[in-house]
Amino acid sequence: MNPFERYGSLVVISGPSGVGKSTLVAKAREELPDLSFSISCTTRSPRPGEQHGREYYFLSPEEFERRLQNDEFLEYAGIFAKRYGTLKSEVLTAVEAGGHILLDIDIQGAKQIRAAAEVSQELARIVHFVMIVPPSLETLEARLRGRGSETEEQLQLRLGAAKAELANYRLYDYIIVNDDLERAAVELTAVLRSFRFLTSTLKKDVFQ
Repeated sequence: MNPFERYGSLVVISGPSGVGKSTLVAKAREELPDLSFSISCTTRSPRPGEQHGREYYFLSPEEFERRLQNDEFLEYAGIFAKRYGTLKSEVLTAVEAGGHILLDIDIQGAKQIRAAAEVSQELARIVHFVMIVPPSLETLEARLRGRGSETEEQLQLRLGAAKAELANYRLYDYIIVNDDLERAAVELTAVLRSFRFLTSTLKKDVFQ
């Protein structure tokens, strides 16, 4: 057996709408193709082309509640009367096998996982928190306005949500400023790669 066998990593990534998070993650995955997204559960109905077990696990409200009461979720949230959640088994089994899992969630979900990691040594050993931020709120507003896809009211709601989310940046271990896309992608990739060399991920003591 390889004495340097390791656990994988669970990476919680957050960032406000318009910050370029999806683009950065896509570039990082080009360099680290073994990175994969966790499949979440949801009570909403499948959209055309979506499949159970691929985009989401589509659960009835009753099944979701049953799993919630059984403490099966790592984090969960209610959005527009629908519920979303990440199964502990979905994540921890993959990480135990050496997989590297990304969770793209908001600040509320990140807080839940941070709290869980404070009481679980198993989770604390493998979870890392990364926030993608704009160089300024003014830059973020300009990007959102540049999309031209929202009303002024919707835009102000997004900016308000962004301010609230960014105010919690100290919850995260790493912060990547997306002021230059290529540089930010290199920085994010370096951070994600570094998790593979942490001593805390070694499954057994070595050099004993």
